[in-house]
Amino acid sequence: MRAIMRFYTKEECESWFKGYGRDLDTLKQRENCVTAWYPPNPANIDFLWIAQNLSFREPILLWITEWGIWPSSENWHLYYKLRQSYGDQRLLHEAPGHLFQNFETDDLASFLQVAATNGWGGYILPASPYPPKAFFSHDEYIDFFDEVENNLNEVKEHFAHLIKPPSTFNSDSSRQRITQDGTILTPAELHPNSPE
Repeated sequence: MRAIMRFYTKEECESWFKGYGRDLDTLKQRENCVTAWYPPNPANIDFLWIAQNLSFREPILLWITEWGIWPSSENWHLYYKLRQSYGDQRLLHEAPGHLFQNFETDDLASFLQVAATNGWGGYILPASPYPPKAFFSHDEYIDFFDEVENNLNEVKEHFAHLIKPPSTFNSDSSRQRITQDGTILTPAELHPNSPE
């Protein structure tokens, strides 16, 4: 079956989300939240599990809201080649939304993996009200959140090994980032409030 994924502008993302009776303010209010920290190589996150379990056999929106923060991590060539393979020539800032149909979970997993390894952040927003929503950060974590705490049980179980930052998190040199002015930041500088 040919992929029919669509790319949305910021305004189209907002309209899509509101069209399901949701309030954009709820994206910042994460009362019931489970945080999963990235492993040393973000590509090792189980993105296919996220795509399959958060889509709940409904459309799902991947809305990139953070990019350009860690230029040394970004592979724009890879992202744009992937995007162009779906027939879209626009730049990320022109259309940061990626709407996947229920049968495009593999496609969603691929875009999620590229976004995470590029050091980007954004939202994973299912059309269905039942699975949790997620925010993945350029600061190497994913917040899964839902109005109903019990809806997070499967997330807690699947990502139990990532719920707490690893003990070596702040000393792992592979987690260093280079800012736009060339300054090298250690994990402790990036995440001053992370547990030791």
